[in-house]
Amino acid sequence: MCCFAYLYCVINQFKMSRLLNLFLAVVAVLMAVGCRQDLSTYTSPFRDPLLFSKSVKKLNDVVLENNFPPMIAARNYAYATIAAYECLAAGDSSLHSLAGRIAHMPSMPKPEVGEHIDYQLSALLALVKVGNEVTFPEGSLMGYHAALLKMADSLDVPRSIRTASVRFSDSMSAAILRWSKKDNYAATRGAPRHAVNYQDLTGLWVPTPPMYATGLEPLWNTIRPFVLDSASQCQPGRPPAFSMNKNSVYFRSLMEVKETGEQLSEEQKHIADFWDDNPFKMNVFGHVMFATKKFSPPGHWMNIVGIASKNAGADFATTVSVYAHTSIALFDGFISCWDEKYRSLYVRPETVINDKLDANWHPYIQTPPFPSYTSGHSTISAAAAEVMTRFFGDTLAFTDTSLLEFGIANREIKSFREAAQEASLSRLYGGIHYRFDLDSGNVAGKKVGKVVVDKLIPQN
Repeated sequence: MCCFAYLYCVINQFKMSRLLNLFLAVVAVLMAVGCRQDLSTYTSPFRDPLLFSKSVKKLNDVVLENNFPPMIAARNYAYATIAAYECLAAGDSSLHSLAGRIAHMPSMPKPEVGEHIDYQLSALLALVKVGNEVTFPEGSLMGYHAALLKMADSLDVPRSIRTASVRFSDSMSAAILRWSKKDNYAATRGAPRHAVNYQDLTGLWVPTPPMYATGLEPLWNTIRPFVLDSASQCQPGRPPAFSMNKNSVYFRSLMEVKETGEQLSEEQKHIADFWDDNPFKMNVFGHVMFATKKFSPPGHWMNIVGIASKNAGADFATTVSVYAHTSIALFDGFISCWDEKYRSLYVRPETVINDKLDANWHPYIQTPPFPSYTSGHSTISAAAAEVMTRFFGDTLAFTDTSLLEFGIANREIKSFREAAQEASLSRLYGGIHYRFDLDSGNVAGKKVGKVVVDKLIPQN
């Protein structure tokens, strides 16, 4: 009898076990259905455009701290912001991928069918990851990358969405980095620098005080542009012939630099300081030398994008778009300008004034180590202003607070084109450029900006 009772208990336990398993399976199915329903109504908590601007500022700080020259800084911003833009465009039908519109840009990764991705999170992660890879030291931005993922956890982003978003971001970052490696940047590292015939310096650029550094990035015109057909597509006209004849265009322009520098108003000094944007100023006091850092010109314009986007009330998608397209204009602007700089090899005002007119004359700001014609800041600022004007119009006033962290007071700006003109004039006030450098740079930069606008930004 005991044996029968024992067998009865075993059979009942077996039935209960099967019922329990069946119950657990039903619960799992219901939970899965519930999760799918939750995912379908998921809204990204990362849609704040200020968070994207903050993230670009993180990249900007790494660029500043590690002394990236302006044209290389522009490259850093361009690939990083394009990666973010492409992530966002994959999930937003109002945005158009740059692949194909940038002729040499291959198709970018697409999300897997049925995959739930937080595209704003992916965009932020791609910006940071590509920015980390194109800068140094290694890993500079990965702490911030981890902070974004920790933020996702604290905001209760579902694990499946977090995983899919990271996977998509990583695939986009890898694709952008593969593409970037074909722009000839690596091939120009360590390439021979431009040699100047020191037996005949008439009208030619030579290294300037206080560092007397060799010409910076003489092969930058061999870097692959994004939208220009070639580095020379927007080539400016020829600069005036060098001549110390007092009636010549050159001599009058030279004297304007000298005399302007000798009677600067406080307003002109502020403009020169505000737009100086020297990423590595060498200070020399007797035998003591030390460097001070500020944002480079493209870094300054990246800050302006953030300020303007906030003032305009731009949403996340528009903010990312403006950063990406402006950085493209800056990048191509430098290629165009550097093509001319090392074609004309034009002498800096400081060199001629010291040699011919006044050995004790010094420019108000430090002369950078590359030829004079055309003005780089004039070129890239005009290019950036054209792109930003397309997005926000020509009447968006804002307070530029970019230099406060360096102890330089704000400036009130009425429009992007006005900002570009002021940045250009700062080079005359600073004593490092002739007016014809500025005028020709402005014209070329506007042409570059127009090419970017026409090729990449669809008309509404």
